[in-house]
Amino acid sequence: QVQLVESGGGLVQAGGSLRLSCVAFGSIFTVNVMAWYRQAPGKQRELVASITSSGSTYYAESVKGRFSISRDNAKNIVDLQMNSLKPEDTAVYYCSADLTPERTFVVHRYWGQGTQVTVSS
Repeated sequence: QVQLVESGGGLVQAGGSLRLSCVAFGSIFTVNVMAWYRQAPGKQRELVASITSSGSTYYAESVKGRFSISRDNAKNIVDLQMNSLKPEDTAVYYCSADLTPERTFVVHRYWGQGTQVTVSS
């Protein structure tokens, strides 16, 4: 069994900061890309940032320069540091991991349960 568990969401004023954290645990062989997505009410889920096992990163244009993604490969943890938050960053944030469970040779994408981030103006 593999699970992703997120933490760190909450309510913050515009201009403030939050740090999200996600840990993948269970019977894991390898973890490839880890990422953060978000979904605002009435909108589609969108990719916010991703990071490969070698440390290559991707950021959506809307968060470049404000958000920073990092990971600890030994602990299967991915963090998202969010600075200069704006009301339009309000959404449910989901962690994802493309990983290979033990005793399989297939990469699956796993998702966390989501954590609410609300930015007040």
